[in-house]
Amino acid sequence: MSDHNNAMSDHSNAFFSHIAQTSDDPIGLEIDSAEGCLLRTTDGRTFVDLISGIAVSSLGHRHPAVIDAIRQQLDRHLHVMVYGEFIQKTQSDLASLLTSQLPESLQRVYFVNSGTEAIEGALKLAKKHTGRQKFVSFHNSYHGDTQGALSVTGRDVYRNAYLPLLPDVHFLEFNSPDNLDQIDEKTAAVILEPIQGEGGVIPAGKEWLQAVRQRCDETGAILIFDEIQSGLYRTGKLFAFEHYQVVPDILCLAKALGGGMPLGAFASSNEIFRVFRENPPLNHVTTFGGHPVSCAAAHANLQVLLNGDFGQKVDRINRIAREMLSGPGIVELRGMGAMLGLELDSPERTQQVVERCFEEGVILGWTLHSDTLIRIAPPLVIEEDLLRESLQVILNSLE
Repeated sequence: MSDHNNAMSDHSNAFFSHIAQTSDDPIGLEIDSAEGCLLRTTDGRTFVDLISGIAVSSLGHRHPAVIDAIRQQLDRHLHVMVYGEFIQKTQSDLASLLTSQLPESLQRVYFVNSGTEAIEGALKLAKKHTGRQKFVSFHNSYHGDTQGALSVTGRDVYRNAYLPLLPDVHFLEFNSPDNLDQIDEKTAAVILEPIQGEGGVIPAGKEWLQAVRQRCDETGAILIFDEIQSGLYRTGKLFAFEHYQVVPDILCLAKALGGGMPLGAFASSNEIFRVFRENPPLNHVTTFGGHPVSCAAAHANLQVLLNGDFGQKVDRINRIAREMLSGPGIVELRGMGAMLGLELDSPERTQQVVERCFEEGVILGWTLHSDTLIRIAPPLVIEEDLLRESLQVILNSLE
């Protein structure tokens, strides 16, 4: 056995022996490098990443602008102080650029490390601002795996092993006008995804979302949008809420925000954020939130997104997918922009397609919430020929 194969074996052994596993059957690819839309393994195989590392790598892997920004920041400094005490250029630049794209009511941003941390911060902010404890969420929602985020996740299979969670959380039917009166004067916040991701790639109805906004206005409840998957042009607009003419009181972001580096954020108004500064000061803190290298990467990533024609790129991805993905075995292709869910007619066929595509070098997402849904979320920079070739592999796998 060569030294190269020995090294592969050592890494694989360490992965299975010492890294805590989250399933009995991890994918187990040993990644050697990644570039653009492609992943390369240590045994010489190449895979098309048609799920963008789960909606993270919107500019593909290792975009040159992002890599250059990271290298420049490495020459300046890494971590210097817990979040919010020192002025750091990359944090300030990112906050300025991000809020320049947001409405007046979302002009202050708090940086964290991940999506679930953004949700945790948003829930705490809503409770402290309103002085209320009740939350309203929706069935089949997914907001993260920490205990606060899990408390508002509408899927018992995740929740049951960790009960009791936060009390006074009420789950309504997504897209249903019934029971919106459960949003009342005791409600601290309503939390929802404009497009349910893990729940099946289901967009909110426009009139329904506007009705939720109106009910929150009537009762003084905070409206939190979880755009951790749908943000940063994934739906064809910079933020999914732009499709609906509905502005949340708190906006949560992560995944694609960092350009491949770990970063989350939640944005709100000056008035709402004021409560984090008093009674007592430092009542919500994070050591590594807004890490300067992550912020440098995110700033470069956002600049590229804003300076490119990504609305048109996403429309093209959507058009090609809807043009190609139809026929026997396919029930529906739903979603918005480049956040798509392919519903098939049986769990067996779904497993067959995912496995055959994997054998042919195309990585798809298989949602944990449905055994008949395949998630498709390619990098927004994918070239048309590669997209068509990859979708053809899906069609071939259906036969």
